[in-house]
Amino acid sequence: MLQKVQLKPLKIGRYTLPIPIFQGGMGVGISWDNLAGNVSKCGALGIISCVGTGYYKNSAFIQKAVKNRPFDTINFYSRESLFEIFKNARKICGENPLGANILYAINEYGRVVRDACEAGANMIITGAGLPTNLPEFTSNFPQVMLIPIVSSAKALKILCKRWEGRYKRIPDAIIVEGPLSGGHQGVSYEDCFKPEYQLEAVVPQVLEESKKWGDIPVIAAGGIWDRKDIDKFMDLGASGVQMGTRFLGAKECDAKHYNALMLKVTKEDIELIKSPVGYPARAVVTGIIKALREGRGEKIACISNCVAPCHRGEEAKKVGYCIADGLGDGYLGDPNKGLYFTGANGYRIEKIQSVQEILDELIQ
Repeated sequence: MLQKVQLKPLKIGRYTLPIPIFQGGMGVGISWDNLAGNVSKCGALGIISCVGTGYYKNSAFIQKAVKNRPFDTINFYSRESLFEIFKNARKICGENPLGANILYAINEYGRVVRDACEAGANMIITGAGLPTNLPEFTSNFPQVMLIPIVSSAKALKILCKRWEGRYKRIPDAIIVEGPLSGGHQGVSYEDCFKPEYQLEAVVPQVLEESKKWGDIPVIAAGGIWDRKDIDKFMDLGASGVQMGTRFLGAKECDAKHYNALMLKVTKEDIELIKSPVGYPARAVVTGIIKALREGRGEKIACISNCVAPCHRGEEAKKVGYCIADGLGDGYLGDPNKGLYFTGANGYRIEKIQSVQEILDELIQ
């Protein structure tokens, strides 16, 4: 029988989290100032998504929009909006640690990393690719902790060898993410269902590799829902967990349509879909996906130029939708055109709770 594990404060470099729980960074607009600020206020780690900040407050902080969408990379990843998001989050959480999630696959990755550091991020969390050059962009910010997301021990080994060889640095913590998470996965569609790629199989391997590089905290992520799940992975040796989908049911969620949507979602509504990024992504099957399957997809026009693997809309045309437009419409609450990412447990959201209520339920 699994024993309940005592949740201890989590130390990452110079920062200590009273509650060893990361709130997953979710964009566009799911985890911005309100959600991340309140999670950090309550003693866990609130993480601001740096994806699609040009949509923040109806593009009030960007230089140019086309068809009400942020035009090109400079506006989709708006520096001004990001600074405003951090400023407003700090009004909520004060000096408590606050993270920034930045996908490695985005265009202008290095610029956005520097923007986040200057905006006041205490930790940079980065996945969707192996961030082999992340320390290059944070050399002027020694106070910022670097936390890569990996999906295997092999990926961690490659990353640590590269960081130590080039930058004389190793990660301050590691997130290992399994294939039950929301959004983009780190393995192929077929591998998402194989036992050897599940989180409980990968965490011990990553822990073993991490010990070769020092005392690095390992954070388990992907499909973690309740205290039973937390205890399971802490018992395996993880120092903490990351939970994204659970916070889609938070009153403070910045993308408000999620609160109404998730209460109606069934297990059968959640599927892995093709993405312009090249890896499968887990989402709620809503109007945009149904339309594609019926051959009613809209014409693709790459306005925001969001991710490098899409090759300025070429991959979007192959899968039938623009990920920037879909996520942007999701943030704006469009039930037909919006793209809504969720983890495999999204159907388990039965009520909308405050961040404090969610954390109380998890830690008691």
